[in-house]
Amino acid sequence: MDTQDPNAPSRAQSAPTADPTRTRHHGGGITHDNTRHTTRFVVIGNHLAQHKELSLLAIGLSCHLQSLPTGAGADIKSLTARFPEGATRIAAALRELEAHGYLRRERVRTSTGRIVTRTVSCNQPKAARRAESSTTCPDRPSRPREPRPRKALPAVPQPDCKVPGLFRAATDLLADLRRHDSRLVLSAAETAHLAPGVAAWLERDVLPGAVRRALTADLPDEPLRRPAALLAHRLTDRLPPPPPFRTPPAAVPPPRHPLQNCEGCDRGFRAPETEDRCRDCRAVTAAA
Repeated sequence: MDTQDPNAPSRAQSAPTADPTRTRHHGGGITHDNTRHTTRFVVIGNHLAQHKELSLLAIGLSCHLQSLPTGAGADIKSLTARFPEGATRIAAALRELEAHGYLRRERVRTSTGRIVTRTVSCNQPKAARRAESSTTCPDRPSRPREPRPRKALPAVPQPDCKVPGLFRAATDLLADLRRHDSRLVLSAAETAHLAPGVAAWLERDVLPGAVRRALTADLPDEPLRRPAALLAHRLTDRLPPPPPFRTPPAAVPPPRHPLQNCEGCDRGFRAPETEDRCRDCRAVTAAA
């Protein structure tokens, strides 16, 4: 009868399943043939390349975004034109990266007043750093955030003429903007600040409908965080020039009637040819 080796396992042991990247076959698995990069490369952290929750598409998309130069197109339309995956899959991958802190989307205002969405690729997610700081100091009370002071509205043009009727027309125009775009709801203080700017437009012979179109046309589709600031910018940036100078029409002189003698008193007087008596004789005749 054969003897058993006490050190030999009683049965074949399978590879541990805790790490799915390990191979089940001894001697197999991946090896690396690496060459050091000196130009045109980007450093990718293992926290992204070996992320346990992100999909393969999201990991690859984040690597692509981190390799792009600043200003390159990173919206869904640009990425769909670059890769064979459709817009639906790319949008889902972008949402994954945003949820895990590798992507951030910010709304910024351009020099023309238009609000656009800017994509920010993060190689070190802020969410992970916040999670680490919260685990290191779990008992530290959170400090209440102080309210931020409200930013003052930009200055607006001022009219040369301070006629009350002009300011009433400007105030009515601003109050009516909400009927054309529900996002343009202004407070009383904001309306009072913007009214001189609208009055400056009306003073320059711009019709109220033209002023309204200049303030409401081509607004961004995104929610307006500060509609009054946007209107103030447009009132200043798009202010038309003053109207051309027009010479006022000359006053027409009164007619000069010919000189004639009165039929009643023979006194000389000027009157239309249809009158044959002076003013005094006409009064006497009317009284008689």
